[in-house]
Amino acid sequence: MAFDRKLLEILACPVCKGKLQYDKENSELISTAAKLAYPIRDDIPVLLENEARELSSDEVEKWHA
Repeated sequence: MAFDRKLLEILACPVCKGKLQYDKENSELISTAAKLAYPIRDDIPVLLENEARELSSDEVEKWHA
């Protein structure tokens, strides 16, 4: 089973309440507004701020494009 992309329509960043983008390569959900990447473990998004990693400025630029 793979991550259900339809979830992106209803999920929001818990920090900024903004939209999330799916990074299939790294199995993460990206919030460019909060500059955070949330892990997806066993096809389940872990939307906890303390579990997220900070995005570098280069990564933020990549996802804004």
